[in-house]
Amino acid sequence: MNDIWIMRIGHRPERDKRVTTHVALSSRALGAKGIYVDTYDPVLEENIHSVVDRFGGDYQIKTGVGWKEAIKDFHGKIVHLTMYGQQVVDAIPKIPKDEDIMIIVGASKVPFEVYERADFNVSVGNQPHSEIAALAIFLDRYTEGNALYEDRHGKMTVIPNERGKTVANSD
Repeated sequence: MNDIWIMRIGHRPERDKRVTTHVALSSRALGAKGIYVDTYDPVLEENIHSVVDRFGGDYQIKTGVGWKEAIKDFHGKIVHLTMYGQQVVDAIPKIPKDEDIMIIVGASKVPFEVYERADFNVSVGNQPHSEIAALAIFLDRYTEGNALYEDRHGKMTVIPNERGKTVANSD
């Protein structure tokens, strides 16, 4: 499958640290290759690197990347998640699986230029809701759930069981 990148626009470290962390963690768990965040945030980078170090994979994070720069340098399709876009069920079949995609997720009001530049403006519902939920639903449908239980060869592996918590260390 192609590489999936996330572009987080409008991150405010003092206000959005948990939400942006969850955008990164959700995208990682659901098959994205990495995330760009428009505001420089070394604490966010450190937190995500720690998860990747423990649970594996090659997920990348880079903060302090302007969205215009990220889009300009990106070779692939741009998908903007917005409640004003085409319904996800209609959009998914049109989004290529053989090209890289960048998914734009806003924290604050997204500039209209993003709507114009996006190849696909996609809505996950038409009611106000969390960008984390929208991203998770989109990624799960786009990847057909294939990334959910992928082994990322980390130092730690969660072993599913009906009750209790089992984590295996690979050391």
